[in-house]
Amino acid sequence: MHIAVLMLALTTLAHPAWADTTKPIRLVVLGDSLSAGLGLPAQDAFPAKLQKALQAKGITVNMTNAGVSGDTTSGGRDRLDWSVPEGTEGVIVELGANDAMRGIDPDLTRAALTDIVQRLKARKIAVMLCGMLAPPNFGADYGARFNSIYPDLAKQFDVPLYPFFLDGVAADAKLNQADGIHPTAEGVDIVVDKMLPTVEAFVRTIGEQRR
Repeated sequence: MHIAVLMLALTTLAHPAWADTTKPIRLVVLGDSLSAGLGLPAQDAFPAKLQKALQAKGITVNMTNAGVSGDTTSGGRDRLDWSVPEGTEGVIVELGANDAMRGIDPDLTRAALTDIVQRLKARKIAVMLCGMLAPPNFGADYGARFNSIYPDLAKQFDVPLYPFFLDGVAADAKLNQADGIHPTAEGVDIVVDKMLPTVEAFVRTIGEQRR
């Protein structure tokens, strides 16, 4: 009897009740080339690999890749309505790398991301932010202003934050394509593996709110 109870408890932990809902949780990754999968087959792009990793955990999601190469935060804001269709339950925002690489005023980046989060929340869509770090060539002041955007907004709007999208991959030649910027398929695997606990918690919150 005790073994049966223990097995039931372990099954519940591994496959939470909210994951048995009749339809997958609908997620959109709103991003730039880092999530679009520039230089990679579609199945190796971040959204596809993240969906597969969640499915391996027994969590069924319908993941849309809304990554556009070259997009800035302002570009993501401008296409927000058509990139995030009705029925979307959660958006993972991966934007800002192009802002930092181009030295765009961090105030503009902050304003665009603020607008994105506010508009999604107004639509009752859950938001998760993926942070980005400024390259050092624009100086310490620029870096401090830019790097503070993501934790500030996560705190302001009470949304989950993965601090640095390229954690464990940035500047590692073995994990990046020839341009030194975009992850290889192996690099994407590391991004997904490191981010998975944060995304799991994010999706769990969405699933529990369905009940």
